[in-house]
Amino acid sequence: MSLLLREITRDTVRTVCALEVRDDQKDYVATNALSMAQAHFEPSAVFRAVCLDGQPVGFVQWKDAEAPGTATLWRFMIDRRHQSIGLGRRALALVFNEMRERGFRSVETSVVRGPSSPLGFYLSRGFVELGRETAGGEWLLSSRL
Repeated sequence: MSLLLREITRDTVRTVCALEVRDDQKDYVATNALSMAQAHFEPSAVFRAVCLDGQPVGFVQWKDAEAPGTATLWRFMIDRRHQSIGLGRRALALVFNEMRERGFRSVETSVVRGPSSPLGFYLSRGFVELGRETAGGEWLLSSRL
């Protein structure tokens, strides 16, 4: 199974927009359509489809953080039909590789706490809690690349 990050094109945008997390996860991540719309107003934003054997199965978006050499993992999701088989771990490794290639040395992200929060996933991938929240109440995490 080949997993790659691919640019989203006119041929794939509808498929990427139709990807969804499980119902119990929907309060923890914005839709891909909203994410892409927001990215168009953020000059440093990068967004990609996570593709398994050429088919979109997830979405990732990042941007420059305020601190030099740090990226902000803004959005990350794997479609509900493709979760729990290791694709999230593999996709995040691809994201980290691309960030390193672009010169980033660390990455930050934030999560909403709750029963279906991705906090455990990020901690298992090497992120550490920073002990503070964003202005919007999301818990901040950081990882070295």
